[in-house]
Parts: sequence; C-alpha cells; structure tokens
Amino acid sequence: MGRSRYKILDERYPYFITTTVINRYPVFEQVEFAQIITDGLNFLVDERDIDIYAYVIMPDHIHIIAKGKNLGKHVSSFKSYSARRIIDSLERNKMRYFLNAFKEAKRKFKKDQTHQFWAEGYHPKQIFNTDVMKQKIGYIHYNPVKAGLAAHPKTWKNSSFGNYNGKTSGSVKINLFNR
Repeated sequence: MGRSRYKILDERYPYFITTTVINRYPVFEQVEFAQIITDGLNFLVDERDIDIYAYVIMPDHIHIIAKGKNLGKHVSSFKSYSARRIIDSLERNKMRYFLNAFKEAKRKFKKDQTHQFWAEGYHPKQIFNTDVMKQKIGYIHYNPVKAGLAAHPKTWKNSSFGNYNGKTSGSVKINLFNR
C-alpha cells in the first residue's frame, strides 16, 4: 500500500491511531523497545502538548487515542525517533535477525535509510462523539485479551487500563476521558 490516504483534518477532535511494525515483527516483546515507545509517548505529552487518552503496546503494533495541535506532524516525528532508537539498539546489540528483516523490508523509494521499522502511515480515525470514544478506549484495553495475550486487560502491563481503574501504571501520562 502506498502513502496513507488517512489524514488528521480537524485538530479539535481526538483520533484513534494505529501504527504497525513493518511485516508485523513482534519487537515490543522486548522490554527495552516497549520502553522506547512509552518514552516517546511521554515526550509527546510533556514537550509537544499532545493529550493521550488511551494506549496499548502490542507485540507488533500500538494503538493510541490522542489529540493536539500538529498531531500528524508529531506522530510522524514519534515514529521516526522511535525507529531510529530501536534500530540503533539492534545494531549496538548485534541483533542481526531483526536488522536483516528491517533491511529487507525497506521500501525501494526510501533512499535515505538502510532499514524500515514502521509500516507506512498511521491510519488516524477521528473520534466525533462520546460513544465512539468509549468504544475505542474499550477496544484498546481489550486488544491483548482478544489477541490471546492476556486473560484480562489488567494483566497487560503496556496499556492505560490501570489508569482508568484507579491504578496509575506510571508508563504513559494519560488524560483520562470521564464522560
């Protein structure tokens, strides 16, 4: 698939965003790489004034609900930054399997890089009412259960489920949606 046709058109609304590791390699099973994602999301909150309402880090993709000025630009920067940090770590630790996989997966038109970590685009979907927001938050929190990775959302460490249930996980700073 070429460049994404999905765009952030109205910054007054939050967006449900999915971004996937190319060829769905399960790199976020590695704690270090999941931490790079949480650090990047917290940077968006702290330094770019992006509100994150919910998130989950799955082995091969992430979902977030976010809102903010220049959200599209900041999500693209987040993807670029996190990819660079992960590739650097793979090189430092001589993890050749993933390095070779990301080198082989690189799209031919990407002349300025050796590897491709993320799949193209990030598929933002505008959340236009409270019911859709609640549905998307539920989808995010139950994604590990649906995938057979957890018996209950509370047992999945890399999500905002605990934030919505009285426990602060401390991973990503969440702006709770309370309607």
